[in-house]
Amino acid sequence: MLRRLMMSTAVTLLAVAASLTAAHAADSRPSAPLAAVDPSAPGALAVAYTDLTVSAAGRSYSARVWYPGTAAGANAPVAPGAHPGLAFGHGFFQGITQYETILKHYASWGFIVVTPKSQGGLFPSHSAFADDLNAGLTWLTTQNGTAGSRFAGTVDTTRLGLSGHSMGGGAALLAASRNAAVKSVSTLAAAETNPSAVAASGTLRIPAQYVGGSADTVAGVADHQQKMYNAKPAPTQLRVITGGFHCGFEDSSGFGCDSGTITRAAQQQATRGITTSWFLHTLGGDGSLRDQVWGAAAQNLPGVVYSAKP
Repeated sequence: MLRRLMMSTAVTLLAVAASLTAAHAADSRPSAPLAAVDPSAPGALAVAYTDLTVSAAGRSYSARVWYPGTAAGANAPVAPGAHPGLAFGHGFFQGITQYETILKHYASWGFIVVTPKSQGGLFPSHSAFADDLNAGLTWLTTQNGTAGSRFAGTVDTTRLGLSGHSMGGGAALLAASRNAAVKSVSTLAAAETNPSAVAASGTLRIPAQYVGGSADTVAGVADHQQKMYNAKPAPTQLRVITGGFHCGFEDSSGFGCDSGTITRAAQQQATRGITTSWFLHTLGGDGSLRDQVWGAAAQNLPGVVYSAKP
């Protein structure tokens, strides 16, 4: 009886010790974006931002940086850990405030996102905008190693990506073709640029995602994203939101915008799910999301037509 009791107690103590060891190991792992069941829903991290001047690679411009914080709001400390970095390009003649919903969403999932305010006039340079996006990533890398910087030690410089809408999407593809540090790119209604984003797509060997809307009358899928997708070697995918429109990727519509057959809220929810799962998988290393990116869940997502070269 005593022997059985002692053996039982020993087993219990071993189980407790194993549990504590596992918990300690989990707590000591490097920070990474959280595994997601529904990446269209907000992530678990508080969203902070700061307005500043980016100076890097011979370029200087005003920008807002959205990031996971220890608290929500302006200039809060960055959440502990090393976070992937993104640079996001706005559309033609569009302010960066038009994209707050999706930028804040990325930050809630653990991404630090640099959003340049440059090239916002009537005669933007697509090539310069691409260089501005890359300068944002270079700036993040420098800040990560700069003592006293808000972002010191908080950027995983091995996990950098690019995104953008319309002109900004095309510029993101140009930027990716020029920057070996970029590991993944996702675009929203990417528009052909000068120099050519279609040609740039053909040079990319990193994963690239093209998201468009079937009702887009500004940068329609057939003349823009489809050509980019066709030019891009694997791995790549084209996701077309049925009824989605060009300005449906933005938070509001201005002069010259179009409309679609679905609501802006529905289009943005689909966009958040598609692009966040993409970045969590390709930059965050979340293997649990492979099905939502390349598998049956992606191929059968209601309201989204899927094409892919895995």
